[in-house]
Amino acid sequence: MNPIDAFDMVFFGGTGDLALRKLLPALYHQHQDGNLPKDGRIICLGRSPSDTASYTAKAQSKAKEFLGSHYNEADWAQFAERIEYFKVDAHTLSDFEILAEALNIYPNRSRVFYLSTAPDFFAPIAKNLAAVGLNKGNSRVVLEKPLGHDLESSNKINDEVGEYFQEQQIYRIDHYLGKEPVLNLIALRFANTLLEPLWRREWIRDVQITVTEQVGVETRADFYDKTGALRDMVQNHLLQLLTIVAMEPPASIDADAVRDEKLKVLRALKPLTPENVHNKVVRGQYRAGAVGGKAVPGYQDEPGVPAGSKAETFVALKAEIETWRWAGVPFFLRTGKRLQERLAEIVINFRAAPTSIFGKNMQANRMVIQLQPDESVRLYLLAKEPGRERLREVYLDLDFKETFSTRSPEAYERLLMDVIKGDLSLFVRRDEQRAAWRWVEPIIESWENSSEGPKTYTAGTWGPAASSALLSRDGLCWHEES
Repeated sequence: MNPIDAFDMVFFGGTGDLALRKLLPALYHQHQDGNLPKDGRIICLGRSPSDTASYTAKAQSKAKEFLGSHYNEADWAQFAERIEYFKVDAHTLSDFEILAEALNIYPNRSRVFYLSTAPDFFAPIAKNLAAVGLNKGNSRVVLEKPLGHDLESSNKINDEVGEYFQEQQIYRIDHYLGKEPVLNLIALRFANTLLEPLWRREWIRDVQITVTEQVGVETRADFYDKTGALRDMVQNHLLQLLTIVAMEPPASIDADAVRDEKLKVLRALKPLTPENVHNKVVRGQYRAGAVGGKAVPGYQDEPGVPAGSKAETFVALKAEIETWRWAGVPFFLRTGKRLQERLAEIVINFRAAPTSIFGKNMQANRMVIQLQPDESVRLYLLAKEPGRERLREVYLDLDFKETFSTRSPEAYERLLMDVIKGDLSLFVRRDEQRAAWRWVEPIIESWENSSEGPKTYTAGTWGPAASSALLSRDGLCWHEES
């Protein structure tokens, strides 16, 4: 990465899980790799009275747990010198005045305010930052999801923050956009001529985007029951991945050029109606089963889940893009909890050869971009098996660990560095977010007006049988079923 100027990174919600598990370790890695300027500060804020020494001790304990073999005592000690802690309540102006006094020691630095808090605090934080003059100049604000629970609430939050920060200062973060395979997909598509002639309806049969987890709701039942898989994953992560796959080549790598093309994809999605949601969307909820050989309770039996909850823990849907490039190509999106594997992948299924001289049941070519648990890009082809008169599926493999000797940075590392540098390319613009909410709203409306609850599925499986039926109506099947 290019050298960056001195900065102040301010974490609201600095005592929370995200800051301790992801954000601080991400900056530690960048410090360890020599990418942070020596005098860059990290200011962590929380509502609890504490001091810097106590806070850094807690952060160090968490770092040892989450960094594993990457943790180094000497490196951490040097990194911890950057950290300061302040008690700040989102509604208390005098706390912000103390924060401003600390930041104004270096008035010309880039300032990043990362709001790792519940969305209810976004507006008061933005208002109080503006009240003490911390919204001017080179200040940026990062908003974590969920940004609302529907189009109306999302617009309200954006309006409130937008009253104090300009659009080019607002970084709506989606950490899936910072994953190396996603960035490599952009490079593969737009830095090579090999794939471009094939990247269209004439040669691609279908696209499958899957993000699944083995874990359940854990300690987040109160949040998750009000949110569900559609709002938590589909409206943001999966639709953003869809735009990367489907967008036209941007005129440049400039942030707005890239985001203009993503927006065109969202606007070209064939609208869903409350009437056809039933045929194109599957919602599910896990019941008791076994995951990884361990018995787990059903969603209804999880602590904190209200009796009779209709919250979906699984969603599968069919999306269609009405453009010349993609007309007739179904995009299948799927996400869920308590499924068989922890997996995030994009599968591009190419059309089969028009005729075969090698017999029946030939497999079509496909490209699999895996985001987790491992990061790789594989292109599956057919080749003759040595010594035998039959074909066998083989793959060309871009494995990031083996191909590149350097450590593959975590998504938050890339995104935090981009915010510091002022690069908006991998962040969601407001009109993108509005278009995504507008597309999923008929699903929300249909479910709210339906007396039918989600279909149940056994924990440790791939979800409800209706998920497979969704594809079988087009004569297709999920990647793992082929």
